[in-house]
Amino acid sequence: MFEVLKIAIKSLYNNKLRSFLSSLWIIIWVATIILVIAIWLGAQKAIEDQYANLAVTSIMVNPVSTQWSSSKLSEDDILTIKEKAKYIEKATAVLQAKMIISDSSNSLSEWILWVGQDFLDISSLKIEDWRYFEDIELTEKSKYAVIWNWAALDFFWTTKDIIWKTINIWKKKVEIIWVFGKSWTSLGPITYDDTVFLPYETTKQIVWNSTTPRLVMLAIDIDSINLAISELIDILRENHKLKASDTDDFRAVDQWSKVVAAKESSSTMTLLLTWVAIIVLVVSGIWIMNVMFAWVAERTKEIWILRSIWIKTSDILNIFLFESIILSLSGWFLWIILWEWIIPIITYFDIIDVISSLYWDILAFFFAIFVWIFFWYYPAFKASKLDPVDALRS
Repeated sequence: MFEVLKIAIKSLYNNKLRSFLSSLWIIIWVATIILVIAIWLGAQKAIEDQYANLAVTSIMVNPVSTQWSSSKLSEDDILTIKEKAKYIEKATAVLQAKMIISDSSNSLSEWILWVGQDFLDISSLKIEDWRYFEDIELTEKSKYAVIWNWAALDFFWTTKDIIWKTINIWKKKVEIIWVFGKSWTSLGPITYDDTVFLPYETTKQIVWNSTTPRLVMLAIDIDSINLAISELIDILRENHKLKASDTDDFRAVDQWSKVVAAKESSSTMTLLLTWVAIIVLVVSGIWIMNVMFAWVAERTKEIWILRSIWIKTSDILNIFLFESIILSLSGWFLWIILWEWIIPIITYFDIIDVISSLYWDILAFFFAIFVWIFFWYYPAFKASKLDPVDALRS
């Protein structure tokens, strides 16, 4: 077997160009497989990150105004919903507006989010460190603020040592009690990372009734989302005294539908990439088999000599199979080296989210060997069956 391996290596060495082109094809095939998996994992991770801090049973009710009337959504609707709704577990009101915030040296326009009770549970934000607003601070007109990473950098150029510093929001001074890190998430149109959180009751001292709130709530479970939206529409229409002919002055949007839509988009992309990989696999296999038949035709004299000196049929078959394994190994190894250079480039230019996986790299390795052996076996078998008598006669 060692002699067979030496013959296979020598044959590849004597046909350097053909060996290189064959390895290049394996590199392309392995690259396609690994890229498909890396893009799929990146898409899955992007979806998970986007909805990591989102309760999938959450429902957001946005105000809808027309040129003839304005939305009647208010925090008073929360009390009615909590009293009458059967399929809603928690509910709160939030206000979002772009406002001028200033400190001793800067004056910037930033997003402000006023939050009420239950918002922490509804948003599913994972806050472990001190501290979020206490219940009493949410119900009273406390002048405290929780600031997020990007907003803190806008004002202070750092996120360190800014707790208890003061900022002015429409000439109202509030103290920063905590700085949150990056979350990369949002709730509907509300992006957390560039936002300043204030207690909801504090808004009455700042904006009064100039902004219409959004209502955010949780259905009791995923199966109850549609029922919760249906009863929510009935409750709000009754509370707003809308007639049957009147259109809704609000719009309810559930987050679970967005998650499902995002996953379906990811599945569609994955299916498309999978078909690309299958097509490349089939084309590669046909090309490999054609190359192998051509290679056998070129090496007929060599095979006849081996057969005439009573080399076993199995040994001739093994020579070709060893060659296929060596080519597939070298192609896979070269791609893995290239992949370690490609990932940083893709990440640096933010072309697309990709995630490398050792598991899939190893699986691609076995696939590469399998494909080559599978498509090379028949030509190699035909080569091993050549008749030395016919060869000598010709």
